[in-house]
Amino acid sequence: MTMIRRSEVFGGRGACGPAPDALWLGWLITIPHPERSPGPMASIRHEVVIDASPEYTWDVLRDVGAVHERLLPGRIAGTRIEGDQRFLTFPDGHVIRELIVAIDDDARRLAYSVVEGARPSVEHHHASFEVRPEGDRMSRLIWITDILPHALAAEIRVRIERGAAEMKQAIQAAVRG
Repeated sequence: MTMIRRSEVFGGRGACGPAPDALWLGWLITIPHPERSPGPMASIRHEVVIDASPEYTWDVLRDVGAVHERLLPGRIAGTRIEGDQRFLTFPDGHVIRELIVAIDDDARRLAYSVVEGARPSVEHHHASFEVRPEGDRMSRLIWITDILPHALAAEIRVRIERGAAEMKQAIQAAVRG
């Protein structure tokens, strides 16, 4: 990740006083201050081929209010939408709050960020799903997650791999009917 000093962005003095630990640009993009950075940001990419059309796979992913019914039944007990926020409730009652950043139907891309309740606790989380055609009748799901601290990368990778396998299973089961 490229580190940028606040003075390089604002031409000397910051508009909000002294430089914070992270500079926020827009909603979610954070550029850690180079002298206070907790280390490099982990970027995890996982791809899985799903035996379902890209149109169907995208329809399931973009249905952000039905994660518990269509994408991760059993793993997620309930989904609630409030504006651009999604609340995922797990079977043990734990709730994760996410910000839905973008749903791009043309690119078949969904971007989101966990902002509260992450297990394990993270300093920063941003992820995206992208659905691409794979051959004539299948789809490729690409899941990219950026995470801080970097030390959690191995644990988060295992969770992503397991989650992608569960998503694949749920989508394929629904297609087979």
